[in-house]
Amino acid sequence: MNLVEDKLNLSENAIKVLEKRYLKRDNDGNCTETPADMFRRVAKTIAEGDLKFGKSQADVDKLTERFYEAITNCYFMPNSPTLMNAGRELGQLAACFVLPVEDSLEGIFETVKNTALIHKSGGGTGFSFSRLRPKNSVVRSTMGVSSGPVSFMEVFNAATEAVKQGGTRRGANMGILRVDHPDIIDFINCKSDNNKLNNFNISVAITDKFMEALKNGTDYELINPQNNTVAGTLSAKKVFDMIVDGAWRNGEPGIIFIDKMNSDNPTPLVGAIESTNPCGEVPLLSYEACNLGSINLGKMVKADGSVDWDLLAKTTRTAIRFLDNVIAVNNYPLPQISEMVQNNRKIGLGVMGWADMLMKMGISYASAEGTKLAGQVMEFIDYESKCESIELSKERGKFNNFKGSLYDGKNFLYNKYKGKSAGIISDEQWKELDSQIEKYGIRNATTTCIAPTGTISMIAGASGGVEPLFGLVFSRLIMDGTEMLEINPIFKDYAVKHGI
Repeated sequence: MNLVEDKLNLSENAIKVLEKRYLKRDNDGNCTETPADMFRRVAKTIAEGDLKFGKSQADVDKLTERFYEAITNCYFMPNSPTLMNAGRELGQLAACFVLPVEDSLEGIFETVKNTALIHKSGGGTGFSFSRLRPKNSVVRSTMGVSSGPVSFMEVFNAATEAVKQGGTRRGANMGILRVDHPDIIDFINCKSDNNKLNNFNISVAITDKFMEALKNGTDYELINPQNNTVAGTLSAKKVFDMIVDGAWRNGEPGIIFIDKMNSDNPTPLVGAIESTNPCGEVPLLSYEACNLGSINLGKMVKADGSVDWDLLAKTTRTAIRFLDNVIAVNNYPLPQISEMVQNNRKIGLGVMGWADMLMKMGISYASAEGTKLAGQVMEFIDYESKCESIELSKERGKFNNFKGSLYDGKNFLYNKYKGKSAGIISDEQWKELDSQIEKYGIRNATTTCIAPTGTISMIAGASGGVEPLFGLVFSRLIMDGTEMLEINPIFKDYAVKHGI
């Protein structure tokens, strides 16, 4: 099968990546579909979610074309599990999961088992190990001593190593420990050896109390999670300096502001947020999953160098409908996950190609003008995503845990943007959305997040996420060791045009 003959505007590198990791194969390992076939398979499968909401086959066919157009034009790209698995036997389409880690041997190994099932299905997992008792704590049932959170992370790491995700993706994990856990020093240093815990990103969950102590130059309290008693104190500055030093040396650990995350938790009555997905962009409750997709901002620029706001609005609305349909057709690996997802319906629409948009508009990434535009673009996407989620709520009903959520009669969106608007959406428009939500509800507890878009940006020929360009020309190694030369297409066009 000659994949290059596929009538899509895909780069040679994009076709290579699709061939190696995404396209259907027969038993001999030969590709049995082209990229166009794959995009058609995905668009059709996700559009069929409408059948569950009383739509006709004619409606589904029309929606299939709408999804197909958005994806083949590289206006929007869903996350990798959706591209790989939609319309195939596995049918697991979500990228991000968070699982609880309980303070018992049975609970820990139940989570190890569930992690293996998620990795097999193509997802990544996040955990907080903050509930686990510190090392050397007495285990009453055996009168032995606990080995602590870091040692159990090694168990998760080994299990991940043994399971290659769906034959196409190596498992990824996020490990989080609260800064007030007695084993925090061990945790901060657990990846100082680059050969350890290679299937984990790690992040310290920073509390407001810790930041206050850091600001004041004082010690802060360590809390034993077994009984919530004070287990000692540490210098906030010393701990923060260790975090910074580790991040400087090899990028580990990162930090998350756990109290800030929970102040923005849309469903506080359901539970507290303890962890994020592996790349940190999606804070999730235990057993939650999130379906992601990204708009290619490089395609949202008119020939005159201005933002194509109409196309951006249309693409945002198409993407939100697509992602909500993913929930409808997804085959989740655990019943607890399926239930939690159905109740909160979190989706995460992000962006890629931000550096491409700036280049096309002649704006420096580091400029005040670029920062202002970033605020305008993301506020606009947030607004349009909420508009579409309200429309979906009118058609299909609000998310089940709406009552008591941040959206429930609290002018949430107006208060969020009042005095902070980037100037593209007015305060009155946000207030009107709140009144719409009060009347009709909203379909999704979250609608946006910005993912790194590692592979899907390669497929779309876009710069990754909201990052500046890694380089104008560079070589890239993909999973099987294949080396590919990457040349930024906007730079290439510019160079040809100017005789460089």
